[in-house]
Amino acid sequence: MGDWWREVLGRRAWWMNALMFFSAYMAIVYLPFDFFFKEVAADEEVWFGIRLHGWAAKATEPLHWAIYAAGTYGFWRMRPWMWPWAAVYVAQVAIAMLVWNLVYVGGASGWAAGLVAGAAFGALAWVLFRSRDAFRSPHPSLRERYGEWALVTGASAGIGADFARALAREGVSCVLTARREERLRELADELEKTHAISTRIVAVDLSEPDAADRVADAVTDLEISILVNNAGVGYAGRFEKQDVDRLRAMVQLNCVAPVVLTARLLPGMRERGRGAVIVVGSVAGNQPLPLHGVYAATKAFDQLFGESLWGELRGSGVDVLVLQPGSTESEFHEVAGELPHWGEPSETVVAVALEALGQQPSVISGWFNYLRANAALRLLPRSTAALAAHAFTAKQTPPELQ
Repeated sequence: MGDWWREVLGRRAWWMNALMFFSAYMAIVYLPFDFFFKEVAADEEVWFGIRLHGWAAKATEPLHWAIYAAGTYGFWRMRPWMWPWAAVYVAQVAIAMLVWNLVYVGGASGWAAGLVAGAAFGALAWVLFRSRDAFRSPHPSLRERYGEWALVTGASAGIGADFARALAREGVSCVLTARREERLRELADELEKTHAISTRIVAVDLSEPDAADRVADAVTDLEISILVNNAGVGYAGRFEKQDVDRLRAMVQLNCVAPVVLTARLLPGMRERGRGAVIVVGSVAGNQPLPLHGVYAATKAFDQLFGESLWGELRGSGVDVLVLQPGSTESEFHEVAGELPHWGEPSETVVAVALEALGQQPSVISGWFNYLRANAALRLLPRSTAALAAHAFTAKQTPPELQ
């Protein structure tokens, strides 16, 4: 744990760490207390040195909270949009310090205090403004970070195909695996012509018991540095109406195949001291999901498997990430037997994953998905969460399967 904190805090200067922790205190403790517990008559907020009272103060507190919450996240992830807005906000504080002391203290002491405090915060604003490069430090390419070859399962469509495209843009050669060889060849031709990388095709059905080993055997001559365990399938419907063989194949594909491929390829990454393993889970793995019960269970398995590996491999040079998308534009809905419904673009989901890789153990794509996945079990009893999920999935499941 100590090594992890040292790594996290080492991403920014000490004074930025101090600003990050102050922002977290304001967003998590101070402002929520003010907004929810302080009496209206006693509430005060200050903007540009002008003091607001009562309901006027209450009305501006959500904006103050949003600023400090954004500052906490922005410093934690060193987001590019922090420049110049962090400096602008601190400059506002500098003005507020000067105006406050002149208006409400007055006299020589007010002038002195205002000039000293304003100069101190003005200097901080200037330092933040001069720190633009810290917020936009260029990341080395995925090929430079991890190595030459990636293996992407389920690469014939959707998230898998977009992972392959994103990796190829970074100069990473790709082993493409899925059932449909013709689709894989089309994608391989596209990647080779567009990005001048090498490809290899391994057409296999990973729901077969020995398929993952056959894929691993087919790449023993390559140094696979990035493994994307993307292949997966859903199966909608009431449990007793579902086919046992199809359920067995889903567990094999969603759970067994990622474990076997990771077990076969991880030792090489450990030996080389660098690599990445991405496990594509789902927000469905965060809660009970009636009419998708076995699928949700497989994705809960994927989440715990990947996050556990992340903890094991800290400091080894091998990064692990569990990607948890919500509904995504792909063939998933049709194959799972669901009714057509909206999905997030798969290229957006992939971009979220690659941005988070090496930063955290798991990531949920989309703020709505994040809130839904976390609020369900943190705020609701499990019984209520299961019933609410049932009402949701029933709208996406054909009546004859319910």
